[in-house]
Amino acid sequence: MDLIEKLEILSEDAKFDLCGSYLCSPQEIRRKSTIYGWIYPTTLPNGTTVRLLKTLLSNDCIHNCYYCANRADRPFKRLSFTSDEMVRLFLEMKRRNLVDGLFLSSAVTKSPKETMENMLKVAEILREVYKFKGYIHLKILPESSEDYLIRAMELADRVSINLEAPKKEYLTKIAPQKNFDNLFKKIEIINKLLLKDKRPKYGFTTQFVVGAENEKDKEILYTVYNLYKKYNLNRAYFSAFKPIPMTPFEDLPPTSTWREHRLYQADFLLRKYNFSLEELIFQSDGNLFINEDPKWIWAINHPEFFPIEINKANLNELLRIPGIGPICAKRIINERKKNKIRNIKDLEKLGVVVKRASKFILINGKRPTEERQLELF
Repeated sequence: MDLIEKLEILSEDAKFDLCGSYLCSPQEIRRKSTIYGWIYPTTLPNGTTVRLLKTLLSNDCIHNCYYCANRADRPFKRLSFTSDEMVRLFLEMKRRNLVDGLFLSSAVTKSPKETMENMLKVAEILREVYKFKGYIHLKILPESSEDYLIRAMELADRVSINLEAPKKEYLTKIAPQKNFDNLFKKIEIINKLLLKDKRPKYGFTTQFVVGAENEKDKEILYTVYNLYKKYNLNRAYFSAFKPIPMTPFEDLPPTSTWREHRLYQADFLLRKYNFSLEELIFQSDGNLFINEDPKWIWAINHPEFFPIEINKANLNELLRIPGIGPICAKRIINERKKNKIRNIKDLEKLGVVVKRASKFILINGKRPTEERQLELF
């Protein structure tokens, strides 16, 4: 079997490892790459977009997570790249200007030690032999030793370690061979190293399987918020559970991708909009509202905060208005330094979703509906 045939299979198996903002869409196509089946775009914290070769080093796993396509007891074709094959494949794609960086994960093959060694060897060859200075994202295996974890952080621009569930009792039910406390210990080590050495420069991410057990959105977001505040998590990803044939969970119903999408929106409120966890509004069952985004839900439940005068509001006030995101809010503030916002058209030019914002704002003391009526008159 040639390298491309291997890549087609192992990149498909890597689709469950998430690494980019393109995933935050409710559409099913969000898990598909833009080129072939293995090149994915991701936007870095500095705004740069890089094209990643995204694949597993191996899909031959010794673990038996109940939700996973690569579980040990599931019959399917098992393949592995050698470290040298992975390096050769990546460098050829780089030479052809197809990729800028590498996202490398793996099933746990034979032993966590051997698998992590092989992943680190790929990064070491690229960095030290071929002097590759571009973006590398490495997945930390749950049982990795501290030495290997430190080495991964030295070599990579970003690392990730997946919690999969917000609490120990949920992880035990979906992945009985994984230890929640040990995973958190790894996160503590990563945080200490980040505070000490500021490496890797783009920090670390984690991921949750949503809906495989009876976990609540509130529990997931509580864990995420704690990771942001206490452990310097850079990003959380959410993967709506989908039943896979020949696994113990094959008969469970799939989780709505809208639930996943609402979690991303709530996560954005925590990371980008200066919301606290206590401000998020949940249904009585502990989950977010599926039919409307969490920012709108907050706004309609806080009429005392509105309407906001668009020409006087500060950044935090602007961020509370539905239809206005961080980029639009900064554009409004910059525009006001030169000219007052006069009407709806001015806001539309700045990228504001006026249809959503109009209910909550004033423009020079007038409701947008009043302003539009005067304009027509």
